Amino acid sequence: MARHSQSNAAMAAMAGVHPNLSSPASSQYISDPSSTSTTNGESTVSSDGYVFPTHRLRALHNPNRTPLVLVACGSFSPPTYLHLRIFEIAKDWARFNTDFEVVGGYMSPVGSAYKKAGLAAVEHRINMCQLAVGQGSKWIMFDEWEARKKEYQPTAIVLDHFEQEINQRYGGIPVQPSNPTDSTLTGHDFTTWTGERRKARIVLLAGSDLIATMGTPGVWAPEDLDHILGDYGAFIVERSGTDTEESLRGLEKWRKNIYLLQQLVSNDVSSTKIRLFLRRDMSIRYLVPEQVIQYIEEHNLYSAEDQGSSNTQLAEASSSAS
Repeated sequence: MARHSQSNAAMAAMAGVHPNLSSPASSQYISDPSSTSTTNGESTVSSDGYVFPTHRLRALHNPNRTPLVLVACGSFSPPTYLHLRIFEIAKDWARFNTDFEVVGGYMSPVGSAYKKAGLAAVEHRINMCQLAVGQGSKWIMFDEWEARKKEYQPTAIVLDHFEQEINQRYGGIPVQPSNPTDSTLTGHDFTTWTGERRKARIVLLAGSDLIATMGTPGVWAPEDLDHILGDYGAFIVERSGTDTEESLRGLEKWRKNIYLLQQLVSNDVSSTKIRLFLRRDMSIRYLVPEQVIQYIEEHNLYSAEDQGSSNTQLAEASSSAS
């Protein structure tokens, strides 16, 4: 789930093809440069202990392609298999339909300042995201920068954070040598690499219900839309029950930067549904990573939420992935 500016507090639920995205420009959104310091290209721990994760970023293998980094913003309360699956859908789609090469992906959980029903404490969501990507992926990572912020961070600022860390601090993605000593570059090599680098394209990854909110007048601040869709772009995974074409009519200005990806195997699991299942004492196995289930059980999460009208909520949850 992606978020618009705080001044437009309506909730945005998570969520043709063009081979190129516009290059992010300098803007009011660029994050505070003091958040992390670097020395000769190597990351150092910031004053608050934060270090940007690069351990699963890989080098660009095909020099004829552009490195692509996928960023999924959301509540992740809890993270589900669909949250992970959309990364793989996007990676395959980019490989077969664009001139991009996916070199990394990030889950960026919203901080506690974002008020939403069902939002578990930030420490729990950080731990669950770490468990979700811990052993199941070789290229998806978890970044806690947004989650640790006390103030609300709009999606535009979060994307600027990744642009700054990857392209400004490190100078882009290393290009794999034609005859490398090792088959892949490790995260340590990423920070110290002195060879050729390419600027990465940072793209928002979300569900198609995000486009529905973006196409609704008054929900998103116009400057946020222009920055997110104009400077970065979005990979949107279609979900059942969402009229994507209708939503795109209000976003024609940025249509070339909106990539629509079809789910070949339909999956409409959502965090909202998972929470409702838990309150009803129903199984969530095979909908959520096993390590996350164990964590939820250990800490007795979600069972004490307000019951409300669970039948109504379950119906409404069918279009929400956050």
